[in-house]
Amino acid sequence: MRRSAGVGMNFRGWIRVLGILVLGLIGISCGDQYRPVAIPIVGAPPDPAAFHFVLVLSDNGIHDPGASSRLDVAGDTNIGVARLGLGPAHAALTPNGSRVYAANSLEDTVSSYAPGTATSVTTTSLPAGSTPIFVHTTENGTVYVANFGTGTVAAISTANNVVSKTIRVDPTQLPPDATSKPVALAETPDGKKLYVVNQGSGSVTSINTLDGSVNGNQIIPTGAIPVWAVARSDSARVYVLNSGSGTISVVDTSSDLVVGSVTVGAGANYMVYDSKLNRLYVTNPAANTLTAVSIAADPPAVLFTVPVAASPTTVASLPDGSRAYVASVSLSGGNATSQLTVVNASDGGVRTVIPLSAVPAACGTGRFELFTAASADSSRVYVGNCDAGNTHIIRTSDDTKVLDIPAPLSAVTPPNGGNPLPQNPVFVLAGP
Repeated sequence: MRRSAGVGMNFRGWIRVLGILVLGLIGISCGDQYRPVAIPIVGAPPDPAAFHFVLVLSDNGIHDPGASSRLDVAGDTNIGVARLGLGPAHAALTPNGSRVYAANSLEDTVSSYAPGTATSVTTTSLPAGSTPIFVHTTENGTVYVANFGTGTVAAISTANNVVSKTIRVDPTQLPPDATSKPVALAETPDGKKLYVVNQGSGSVTSINTLDGSVNGNQIIPTGAIPVWAVARSDSARVYVLNSGSGTISVVDTSSDLVVGSVTVGAGANYMVYDSKLNRLYVTNPAANTLTAVSIAADPPAVLFTVPVAASPTTVASLPDGSRAYVASVSLSGGNATSQLTVVNASDGGVRTVIPLSAVPAACGTGRFELFTAASADSSRVYVGNCDAGNTHIIRTSDDTKVLDIPAPLSAVTPPNGGNPLPQNPVFVLAGP
């Protein structure tokens, strides 16, 4: 028994000695370098493109090139200004947010740049007389431009920013087609079809984006004076707002046939799609109303119509689906007074009316004296005020105007002297 115990004790002793020797060797081999070291792991710096932003287009007519201001949502600041061409009218972002395209209506060009590098702007030329007024895409590789003056759509390749194809919106007309007057575009989210709103002919054109051909080689009659269109999120329907007829036409994208309509009142001028609630909001300056329309099924159904402040121009829907913000402007004695009506999406009740500004009217001939858009995080609503030369920022947590950001200054001195005046905001585009 003692022999067995002694053998066990000797074995354990050798194990202890061996462990001490190993630790000693490790210490000797490492020298003074052997000590606990904490190495912090630093993550990659934030990508500036990841922050929420909006873009505000401003123009100065024929006197001075326009501009695009990038406003930071979190900081309520202007963090970059890109120089555009004459008369910028509309802009679009590629779906991945990597590039902005703006149509310069007074010089037949399209300006493009990466949102984070506003100083490097590329200009794409269009044929004389094109009068580009609308830009749209749901693809990263191609951007489409509606040319009001020539009855065409230009397809611009984003790889090299050149026109890859020019498409006539009405194949039955001889070029140049000055009668169709395309004013808006709506591409289906799946990127398969592009619909062109032809104000002059009361129709839309369905274009196959794969080869640029007109589907069926014909236009689709809708109603009098169509002005806007949106595509439903499932790509199955496109909705066309006919201002003259006071209707919204429903186009089945599988057959390119009008399969129904809903009445929203003659004079309706703008609509926005709320993808969360699957509805449309339509402004009507002739009736001073906002109409909400459900498009979950055919035919569309009017949910409510709300009286709003005089002459509503545009409406923004919060991405969270809670509210709609209607921008309105009234003219009296040469002055323009603007306001924002906040409407609850649940029941159409008016939550509040936010006064914006009272200034001398300066943009009566513009397409939209006020243009409004909501930030992607629903925390802000932006109103580009053409008359006031600034952009109003509304905090949605308490529906309060928190700041007015001036548009970039014109490079031209006013004819009567004095300091250069701010340019005129004409369009607001929410970034991702």
